[in-house]
Amino acid sequence: MSSIDWVVLIGTILSIVLYGIWKGRGAKNIDGYLMADKQIPWYQVGLSVMATQASAITFLSVPGQAYSDGLRFVQVYFGLPFAMVVLCVTFIPIFRKLNVYTAYEYLEGRFDNKTRTLTAFLFLLQRGLSTGITIYAPSIILSSILNIEITYTTMALGGIVIIYTVYGGSKAVAYTQMLQMGIIFSGLFITACMVIHLLPSRVGFFDALHIAGKMDKLNAIDTKFDLYNRYNIWSGIIGGFFMHLSYFGTDQSQVGRYLSGDSITGSRLGLIMNGLIKVPMQFLILLIGTLVFVFYQYHTPPVFFNKVEVAKIENSIYKEEYKNIEAKYEKAHAEKQLHVNALIQALDLDDKAGIDNARINLKESDRKAHAIRKSAIQLVERNSGEEKSKDTDYVFLTFITQHLPVGMIGLLIAIIFLAGMGSTAGGLSSLASTTVVDFYKRIFKKEENDKNYLDASRWATLGWGLFCVVVALYASKFGNLIEAVNILGSLFYGTILGIFLVAFYMKKVGGTAVFYAALVSEAFIIFAWIIDLTAFLWLNLIGCLIVMSLSWIIEKGKPKKNSKSATGKP
Repeated sequence: MSSIDWVVLIGTILSIVLYGIWKGRGAKNIDGYLMADKQIPWYQVGLSVMATQASAITFLSVPGQAYSDGLRFVQVYFGLPFAMVVLCVTFIPIFRKLNVYTAYEYLEGRFDNKTRTLTAFLFLLQRGLSTGITIYAPSIILSSILNIEITYTTMALGGIVIIYTVYGGSKAVAYTQMLQMGIIFSGLFITACMVIHLLPSRVGFFDALHIAGKMDKLNAIDTKFDLYNRYNIWSGIIGGFFMHLSYFGTDQSQVGRYLSGDSITGSRLGLIMNGLIKVPMQFLILLIGTLVFVFYQYHTPPVFFNKVEVAKIENSIYKEEYKNIEAKYEKAHAEKQLHVNALIQALDLDDKAGIDNARINLKESDRKAHAIRKSAIQLVERNSGEEKSKDTDYVFLTFITQHLPVGMIGLLIAIIFLAGMGSTAGGLSSLASTTVVDFYKRIFKKEENDKNYLDASRWATLGWGLFCVVVALYASKFGNLIEAVNILGSLFYGTILGIFLVAFYMKKVGGTAVFYAALVSEAFIIFAWIIDLTAFLWLNLIGCLIVMSLSWIIEKGKPKKNSKSATGKP
């Protein structure tokens, strides 16, 4: 990067961090530290909710997902608006009325201690792992830019987020996230315009869409019902509904955001805002990835996008073999570009026969290029001694650093950093609040002063921050990051949601029944994922239904207490 890009990048991030520390100053108790004194306006609630979900993974991994698999990932979010409606009607009024710090406090009054503890533990496990992955995403960027080991960048970036989250708490998170989302929305719009501008002059926006469509990259909706297909409209609406209902309704990283709102109405408006904006935002990010794919039909992409791994192999015994593969790849891409030009010419002439012929030739040349790329990946894996086939997280980063103008590079990388920082900070804040409220305050220090709980919250934030950094050091083994986060959530969200739905709607079911039903559900979901029983989105529905049905069966099967007869004898 140029010196100007570094100034933009460092200046943007430093400004956000200092602003968050300044706005988060003065917290005197856990109300201020964990709940921002419940004074956050509705629009800030909405932006904070989006920022917590829209991590660096979103802006780094989603374009790469579209590059390799088209637009169909957007179907994951089709159930989100419906989930927002249910949350506004049911969850928010209950949580606000009870004046809870965490969602899991409610479960103790409704069930018992063990059910609250189990649910909080499942959340801590899932959110701790997920937050670790969100730290890893921006670390990829810095590692690629500086060409150094990702271990060092992970530790450095994790440390930055830990500092301002430990100091400022939830208030710092909320205020920094508002600024972050403003910069992110502006950057996304500018990026979309820049990708189109960088295409050849004869290729307009609609021409780019035609090319993407002929190469099966505009497959946004799949109506075929298939339990093994990860992304179709049914898994998106049904499985996605349950996943987002659990994420926004029972995951403290989100519950904590809207419980800090200044009123029930403010919390509801914030969630409705998220429901209306989130799907178009994800579609735009995926569309940018698709346009990057079209861009690389006219510019030869790297045979492997991870520059750090490429540098390693170029200094290994496999360097000549890798160079030969690169030469073959460039030749195959030149052949493919001829067919892309033929397709555009046929489209301009509305020559249907020419379009069909160019499409067939284009797909065949694309298949050859993929085969060559596969051989490069195998060589990289042989050199590194571990799986490196998932390099799609580096696609958008490569495009940014190699093809955007000076200044824009620094801004776009800053956006990805800010998204990662916002999501990580929100995750750490929720982990700290659950640890202190659901464990420390309830089990270890039931009657302490405000300063003790405030100090415990800061120590908990620091402890979870270090845990998440450790997780981030191993995150490269998870494959595509956006898929990894959703899969990880789906392993826990169904069970947790089932517990809350039993609490809300099945009043005759007690704590013991739902506790054992949750244990069975979680064991089954893990087993189902290991044997690849179905696509991961369906696990959210399956886990929820198991908890609800099994808890009802257990409750009904419990032996009734003996009642005395009229004579007084048993």
